[in-house]
Amino acid sequence: MRNISRKDFLKIGAALPLALQSLSQRVEAKPKTPPKRIIFICSCLGFYAPYFFPGKREDLASSEYLKDMKTLGKMTVFNNLYHPGMDTSNHDSEKSFLTGSPSPESPTFVNGLSLDQILARKMGGDTRFPFLNFSIYDRGWGISWNDRGSAIPPMHNEEKIFEMLFGEEDLRARKLQLNNDQNILIGLHRDLAQLHKKGANTGKIDSYQTVIRELESQLKHEKFWLNAKKPVIEKSLSEDPEFTFSTKVSNLFELAKLAFRTDSTRVITLSMDWIDGAIKVPGATGGWHTLSHHGGRKDVIAKLSKIEIDTLRHFNRFLFEMDQIQEEGGSLLDHTTVVMGSNFGDASNHTCKNLPMIVAGGGYRHQAHTVLEKPTPLCNLYLELLHKHDIDADSFGSSTETLDLLKS
Repeated sequence: MRNISRKDFLKIGAALPLALQSLSQRVEAKPKTPPKRIIFICSCLGFYAPYFFPGKREDLASSEYLKDMKTLGKMTVFNNLYHPGMDTSNHDSEKSFLTGSPSPESPTFVNGLSLDQILARKMGGDTRFPFLNFSIYDRGWGISWNDRGSAIPPMHNEEKIFEMLFGEEDLRARKLQLNNDQNILIGLHRDLAQLHKKGANTGKIDSYQTVIRELESQLKHEKFWLNAKKPVIEKSLSEDPEFTFSTKVSNLFELAKLAFRTDSTRVITLSMDWIDGAIKVPGATGGWHTLSHHGGRKDVIAKLSKIEIDTLRHFNRFLFEMDQIQEEGGSLLDHTTVVMGSNFGDASNHTCKNLPMIVAGGGYRHQAHTVLEKPTPLCNLYLELLHKHDIDADSFGSSTETLDLLKS
């Protein structure tokens, strides 16, 4: 953290990670059995449905977009999943992609806790980074939200992410930061005592207590890892000034792969948020958002599909390379659940029905293409993911039941 006042700290406190658990159980050595990992990827403008979903039921090779995927045997595409309460949410629906909270367009909307953060509580305590959240550009929010409904700002600069993960630590600077954070914590405790003395309202006291707990947990975690050596990794980020958008997507997937391979984290989110203005990918140049409003025009769809094909090309490579990294009992992909989807079913009409959703890897017996009989809350699948990762939850978001969609 940079040097900040207690007042400023409280302002940004909502973006701190959730309290970390099981610190005493953490060990520096890699686990003997490969751990479970999970990544959530949201393409916030969706995919053109006729090209994405299989033309022939249960046959992924009949999908124009997915037919060339190298890991088709380790993927399941779901039809008929949706988030209830998104009918008028438009682009705000992205805020609810991992929470399922309804009506995100409402001026009184308060988001819920995102799925990745629940998983980070369970899975994140044994790694240097309890979770990582990435996005394409600096918008200030992505798809991760804390338990106070506040956005956890994602990272978007590939070079800085690589340095954070694998760069040499400036121990002197880190110790100064930790001392500053410790002073902030002392000040917050002093402020809290004054609030109690003055009989402040319960809400304000609770807010202070929550921030204090999170900071204490974060400091304990960071002090533990202060002197632990980072993995030594050869830099493998791409540079291509002609296709900067495509290169950034490729690099973010590469960083996710490296973070998992080195067990630097076990929970990642990636928001492929659209950028204002034109982007260039092989075969097309245009505004991603503008092209998404294609209105059924074939020439516009042709350009839009080039962007969507390009993002899926990087996704394909990510899955394939994860599957080539062998661990005890399978590949890195076999031990990583990869969830790729969108908040939009049809971005052209801003509808949030029949969301394009893929689950890959994770060691499941994949069903290739699962078509649900009726519109089903996406949170049913999310609830099942919690159970698959040993979290005993009765419900999540708008879930109504578990459907055994992922076969073990």
